This record gives sequence, C-alpha cells and structure tokens, in this order.
Amino acid sequence: MQRVMQENSGPVLAVKDLGKTVGLADGGTLTILQEIDFAVGAGETVAIVGASGSGKSTLLGLLAGLDVPSAGSVKVGGQDIFALDEDGRAALRGAMIGFVFQSFQLLPALTALENVMMPLELAGRSGARETASRWLDRVGLLERLSHYPKHLSGGEQQRVALARAFAMQPALLLADEPTGNLDAATGQHVIDLIFELNREAGTTLLLVTHDEVLASACGRSIRLRSGRMIERNGDA
Repeated sequence: MQRVMQENSGPVLAVKDLGKTVGLADGGTLTILQEIDFAVGAGETVAIVGASGSGKSTLLGLLAGLDVPSAGSVKVGGQDIFALDEDGRAALRGAMIGFVFQSFQLLPALTALENVMMPLELAGRSGARETASRWLDRVGLLERLSHYPKHLSGGEQQRVALARAFAMQPALLLADEPTGNLDAATGQHVIDLIFELNREAGTTLLLVTHDEVLASACGRSIRLRSGRMIERNGDA
C-alpha cells in the first residue's frame, strides 16, 4: 500500500503562532493556548508533555483539525488545514493522519478485524481484509481476529487501535495518552510496540502525554504550561 506523500519537502507538521480562546458565561474569555510555534520533520518522534490542564488535549484537537483555532495556523504536508472547509479537513485526516486514543475508540459491535478494516474500506483501499489481518498479526493478535472489544483486554484493545492506525499508512500519527488506561507492564509493552512499528513504517509520530518515561522515548519533547510552550528540547 502506498502512503500519501507530502506536497513538498518541508516539515510534515508546521504550527505557527497557534492560539485558542473561548468565551465565558460572564462575557469574559479564557485563554487555553497561546503562541504555540513548532515544526516536526518526516520520521521524527516528538512528545507534547505537560500537567493536566496545560492545554495538551486542546492542542491535539487543533493539530488534527477537529477544532478551530482563534489564531495561527497548522500545516500538514504543506497544506494549511484551516484553509479547508470541514469536508476538506476530514479528507485530509483520512489521507494523512492516524490516531491512537487513550480510550481505544473501538466500535463495540465490530470484531477486531472489522475495526481495522473499516477505515480502509471507507477510504476505498483495496485488499482491506488482507491488510487488516496482516497488521493484526504484526501486533500479535492473529488469534483474536473474530473477537469483539468486550472480549479483549485493555492491552489487546490498544494493540487493535495501533493496527488500525498503522494500517492506513499515515504520514502523521497522533497519539493521545496511549498508555493512560493500561497497567505499567502492559503500558510498557504498548510503548515498545508503538516505537517498533513507527521505525518500520517511517511515520512521523507525535505523542501527547504526561508520562515522562514515554516522553523520554521520543527524539525530543515540547513542554506546555498553562497553555504556553515553556520548553523545547532539540531542533524544531
């Protein structure tokens, strides 16, 4: 399967002066993010770290085009995602962005195989069943293809979610606290698997986490505090 290529040789993800404010009931405003500015190159692994309430989840939603900023821009593969309408952003996500969520986000009425197949089929990819089976085998779940999420452990559900994300061959993979609902041993296994799959696929990986161990496994970290960038390790 061929990955969607970037339109230019620039960064996979470029964030410029990004900000988000929301209105309050008393007529005032709350600033959630301000002056966020960084870029991520092809194949990089980057952690966005910070305490609860620092703006990490809001930032992730903006990077994916699921929310609209109050200021600034986000470019994925050279495309300003907020120059697109909602349908255009959805199409770009389907072509270039993969997701791994803390809560797995598997559809309970679908088997493991069907959960991985569904985005492939929606994207019109040929050989969806074979591709899904291959990735589930890669994460060690070949014997669980016909199992529903309720019959899988948390670690197994997260491995299905990884297979679903990587099967789409995204240029950019966004992971939101991917080990947050797992015990320490299972979480470490999932961390190892994420980075192993990422090396093989050559995907650009951005992890949002408060876990310093997980962050340390990335090539560099960007730290948020109260909606501002306070630290950026490595070149950006």
